[in-house]
Amino acid sequence: MKKISIAFLLTAVIIGSVFAGPGKEQGGASGSAPHTVTVAGSTSVSPLMELLTAEYKNVRGNVSFNISATGSGDGIKAVPAETAEIGMSSRELSPAEIGTGIDEHLIAIDGIAVIVNSGNPVTNLTIDQIRDIYTGAVTNWNQVGGRAGKIAVVSREPGSGTRGAFEEIVKFQDKLVLGAIEFDGTGAVKAEISRNVDAIGYISLGSVDNSVKTLSVGGVSATTANVVNGSYKIARPFLLLTKKGRTLNSETTAFLDWILTDAGQAIVKTSWISVK
Repeated sequence: MKKISIAFLLTAVIIGSVFAGPGKEQGGASGSAPHTVTVAGSTSVSPLMELLTAEYKNVRGNVSFNISATGSGDGIKAVPAETAEIGMSSRELSPAEIGTGIDEHLIAIDGIAVIVNSGNPVTNLTIDQIRDIYTGAVTNWNQVGGRAGKIAVVSREPGSGTRGAFEEIVKFQDKLVLGAIEFDGTGAVKAEISRNVDAIGYISLGSVDNSVKTLSVGGVSATTANVVNGSYKIARPFLLLTKKGRTLNSETTAFLDWILTDAGQAIVKTSWISVK
């Protein structure tokens, strides 16, 4: 009887190990799964957000990020709808938008560069000339000191934070010239300017590269230093948005706090203007 009992117990242990083993492996001695922070909104803020999140993952490993860059308008809507924990906006919010229950977190200041093709001889425009081009009062480059050529006006899509800020600062809201070419995203604007010698557009100063040429505005170069000293006037805030009253995941809160530390703002300073 004693031998039978021992055999029975051994059999039970073996069977139990077979069924328990896989479950134990899947259960994760590796620890809890990382939290995924959902981020949505401005295509202009997105390059900075990509840099910030990449560095933050080195600092704190148990977090990941899902970033959807489709425009400031989408980020502003996503926060109260709770389809994203963090929204990105490259323009000031209207009182009505804030009234939907949004908290704003200023993380950087960005200039908006007016850009042309590298083959365009024009190097400087005034604010008034830029407004005249974008409203259709000026239609040829020879009217602003360039060679003859019909100006191809390039703009961002409706709802873009860059477009909203640019139109507000240059003062031509809702007066964009008929026939302007509208693009979704900074990359598409740069691509069009780089291939079209008669085109003019605008992008985040932090997204400028050697594929396009920046224009001085009123004799002032589009540089970070000139945005900081206030002489370059076409500038706007970079905002992160959260839902007022919503309890965020602790990882999300820690990330937002980290952005405003010296380490986070050092990344901002690489191409944008620190808020500290």
